[in-house]
Amino acid sequence: MPKNLKQIKEKVLANNPEVRADDIDYVLGERLNYTPSEYELHINDELTSEQEKEALKDMKKLRRGISPQYILGYAWFYGYKILVNRGVLIPRFETEELVKWALENIKSGEKILDLGTGSGAIMVALVKQAQEQGISDLILYASDITDSALRESEENFLKYDLDVKTRKANVLVGLEKFDMIISNPPYIKTSEKDLMDANVIKNEPDTALYGGEDGLDFYRKFAKQIRSHLNPNGQFFLEFGFSEKEQLENLFKAELPDFKVEFREDLAGKPRMVHGRWMK
Repeated sequence: MPKNLKQIKEKVLANNPEVRADDIDYVLGERLNYTPSEYELHINDELTSEQEKEALKDMKKLRRGISPQYILGYAWFYGYKILVNRGVLIPRFETEELVKWALENIKSGEKILDLGTGSGAIMVALVKQAQEQGISDLILYASDITDSALRESEENFLKYDLDVKTRKANVLVGLEKFDMIISNPPYIKTSEKDLMDANVIKNEPDTALYGGEDGLDFYRKFAKQIRSHLNPNGQFFLEFGFSEKEQLENLFKAELPDFKVEFREDLAGKPRMVHGRWMK
């Protein structure tokens, strides 16, 4: 039986070439609360029998194709440990850029909606960071189309002591008016499903991933509904697929001519975010 992290990793890779070495390192390191440098330092240390037992259980799940974050039960987002299960999307670091953009515009006392909240990661990061900036008295709402996502988001809001009212909704139907709406909606084209990572397809919920044939189903509904759900001078921040900018520009010009709309690139230089403000 393997007795240290290096031996466990080598055994998994030898018998399961489809498993990524980085995923093995991530799960084993997180379980032992090691930083990456600490992990390398202790990779040859002998494990206790209990540590070895838990590590082998985790590796069995990894070999079955379960995503590392679902094995651990959490993901890191903006420095916050966010609880996740297979009913919610795993938050990606790219979405942190959307939160940073919103933080440049948020003001005390505003009414905020995290639309399609999933795990609640965006709301947690946005509010905790806003509080560090001295922004207070925010009125918080989060919505999602599934009960499982709302339950998971509520766990994270409770974990971070946030008073968030949750609502079940399809896009904006049945919701109130807000000063800011932020969302990472489903935008992957169904035709691109076969190009995606197998772990994503197998593990993450379709409702959080796919936006129809052209990836724009959500945005068309959003553009038609948004006026009824923004206060005067209200604004929105949305993430989108990097190939969708031109289509979104045309959509918003046609549906929201009275909005100031601007786009921003992610850290890789790809257009991935849009900000709209109702000039009323």
